[in-house]
Amino acid sequence: MKSVFKQGAISSEFIGESIAKHQSKTSIGAHNIFLGQVRADVINNKTISAIEYTAYEDMANIKFHDIREAAFEKFDLTCMHIYHSLGIVKAGEICLFVFVSAPRRKVVFKALEFIVEAIKADVPVFGKEIFEDDTHQWKTNT
Repeated sequence: MKSVFKQGAISSEFIGESIAKHQSKTSIGAHNIFLGQVRADVINNKTISAIEYTAYEDMANIKFHDIREAAFEKFDLTCMHIYHSLGIVKAGEICLFVFVSAPRRKVVFKALEFIVEAIKADVPVFGKEIFEDDTHQWKTNT
């Protein structure tokens, strides 16, 4: 599995290049993508301007590997990639990019939901929500 963590936001150029690289794999008939974007939520009258992501990287990489293995066992996937930001990601920027490919379309819809839900439930990545006034709180995954 390729490196899962990327410093800072995940750029649209990186996402586009990832898709383009798969065009040579002609057994693929469908791709599905999940892009997690930082929201400018308002909490107690304060607006989130960014999230600073940290992780227990060794444990997180084990969990990402386990999710990957489970997804390939459960679904007929050709490819699967997960990228998660570390460091500061501003509101409106992408912090999670999950990309699955398979010969047929129905598989990619089911697989993507399985993978994203497993990431949210099991991977030790933590987000410190930074407000416009520079105060912060730790994010709770929902």
